[in-house]
Amino acid sequence: MTKRLRALNRRGATWMRTMVVACAATMAIGATNAQAVVSAAIVVDAKTGKVLYSSNADTRTYPASLTKMMTLYMLFEAIDSGRVSLSSRIPVSKHAASQPPSKLGVPAGQSIMVKDAILSLVTRSANDMACAIGEYLGGSESAFAAQMTKRARQLGMSSTTFRNASGLPDNAQVTTARDMAILGRALQDRFPNYFPYFKATSFTYKGTKIGNHNRLLGKYPGVDGIKTGYIRASGFNLVTSVNQRDRRVVAVVLGGKTGSARDQRMAELLKRYVPNASRGAQVAGKILPAGAPLLASVPTPRSRPDGDEPLIETGSVQSVAAIMPEEFRSQGDISDDVIDVAPQPVDTSGWKIQIAATPTEESALQLLDQAKAKGARVLASASPYTEPVVKESVTLYRARFAGFAGKSEARAACAFLTKQKFACYAIAE
Repeated sequence: MTKRLRALNRRGATWMRTMVVACAATMAIGATNAQAVVSAAIVVDAKTGKVLYSSNADTRTYPASLTKMMTLYMLFEAIDSGRVSLSSRIPVSKHAASQPPSKLGVPAGQSIMVKDAILSLVTRSANDMACAIGEYLGGSESAFAAQMTKRARQLGMSSTTFRNASGLPDNAQVTTARDMAILGRALQDRFPNYFPYFKATSFTYKGTKIGNHNRLLGKYPGVDGIKTGYIRASGFNLVTSVNQRDRRVVAVVLGGKTGSARDQRMAELLKRYVPNASRGAQVAGKILPAGAPLLASVPTPRSRPDGDEPLIETGSVQSVAAIMPEEFRSQGDISDDVIDVAPQPVDTSGWKIQIAATPTEESALQLLDQAKAKGARVLASASPYTEPVVKESVTLYRARFAGFAGKSEARAACAFLTKQKFACYAIAE
């Protein structure tokens, strides 16, 4: 009897150990799946709609700041219909001004010209200005998001739902690579007068020069837009328009591990598949033979009742560089728009520490993540944030932690991080 009980006990212990291991494995798999970033891509002939390459193109993920493409679509539509003009002023509410970075930083109660709001989305990917546009056009950001979703369905974007105008994290805000390609083509075809804004490499606002996050502009032949995006749940996203002689494509890469890896993936796809796109100019839905004059394909802008000048002059063929104002033409090469932050801005008052000042916001965030992992105990109550600073026309991003109770806590954190090979100093501001 005793031997039998011992055998049963041994079997029971073995069963329990097996179950514990199995449960742990299941939990680990669940955690991995919950944190998994979807990797997807598509390359589309912009003139015919033919898919030249596709990988997970219909798998849903988060659009991040690619959302702003639809925000701008809705704004261009309002301009084109005469509801607003490029010189109209958009009021900035307290809600819009409180949006987390990246942002332009217009104070609540002030306003911004529509043209500047467009450029702030194209270059800095300003969340505050996206929200302001949504409130201006929709009455509220949530109502505007519903309008964005409705327009997406009308364009054929069957797998996309919008919940805000900026792309800030929301579990219900989803899209696919195929839908983003549809939107990229729609922006080109529907708004040829305004699409050149996406090639702005920089613009100057109140004396500050702001560079574009799209690092392929001016670096890859024929790239003339469109938009970058990043949140941790989506990885690094990019929609790219390429116009090489008589070939045009729109390509989408979602879920890059880093901005550089995503850009490299995009460049590889463009190199391989742009040569497969149809040749010839597109006029009224038809493809002209290769070498045919391109003059007929240049759109004739509608006359504007408010007197705004079109971006493309009637009856002439111009390069995009000639179309854009002088202040747009200088090269910019800064980080992606990184918007995966807390819903409320970090309170940066009191004691804080700084561990780096980097040329890109991406690298600053990576250092903050590394420091957080190394100093989980001393940084338990600290809040990471980045702070842009311009020095001699160069933008750097300070990597900082805020939320320390006093000088001793901030210095203790720095002492620990210094031992972990981080450059660190305490700041009281």
